[in-house]
Amino acid sequence: MNRITPIDPTQAVGKTKQLFDAVQSQMGMVPNLVRVLGTAPAALEGYLAFSGALASGTFGTKVREQIALTVAESNLCSYCLSAHTCLAANAGLSVEEIADARHANAGSDKTKAILNLARSIVVKRGEICDAALTDARAAGLTDGDIIETVANVVVNIFTNYINHVAQTLVDFPEVNPGDLPESK
Repeated sequence: MNRITPIDPTQAVGKTKQLFDAVQSQMGMVPNLVRVLGTAPAALEGYLAFSGALASGTFGTKVREQIALTVAESNLCSYCLSAHTCLAANAGLSVEEIADARHANAGSDKTKAILNLARSIVVKRGEICDAALTDARAAGLTDGDIIETVANVVVNIFTNYINHVAQTLVDFPEVNPGDLPESK
């Protein structure tokens, strides 16, 4: 049961209704996370704007989904792990790539460096050591890539924490931290 009552999209008004309509047209649904965020329209608008800005960054959808999976697993967020497992599959990531991303692993050295940096940021609460940046740069990350990684981590921590506080009901096929994915 949610600890924060989500807004029913059919009952939404004003700014919340406008934002819900935009999400509905983009995703074909208004996920429970968005319905919870709708209780504070400024928070929902900020989340959508930040996510939208990052979508036009240098990281493609697959890398952003891999970061989301790494962060959700690190923060033990079942809701985000479930949502991003579904979104990652829709973006073309394989079951193996999704499982790898949950553990900060990837096929390309650059993406693996991004995911390792993301996990370090979460685990160390941003207080990463010089060696973490040295390793990231050695793998080819630019300063811009490092900042974009931090930004993607932050937007995912935001949703992880909202879901922890609200105990948002999962409305995607459920995936729990630590679960082993089924191979196809």
